[in-house]
Amino acid sequence: MRKFYRFLSGVDNAEFCQRVSDALADGYVLYGNPVMVMDKDVRMVGQAVILPEIANTHTAPAD
Repeated sequence: MRKFYRFLSGVDNAEFCQRVSDALADGYVLYGNPVMVMDKDVRMVGQAVILPEIANTHTAPAD
């Protein structure tokens, strides 16, 4: 069974972008805004994704 909600995180690089792209190809949709933090000189990013059937019943919190 697939998870309704996933939070993808990692170093801001092509591998992370591919993970988000793979999740979208698997039927997930973006949820909320992406996040970015600096850890010393490394940019860390994250993006939540959810299944569309959940997106129709829930909304991301406003900033």
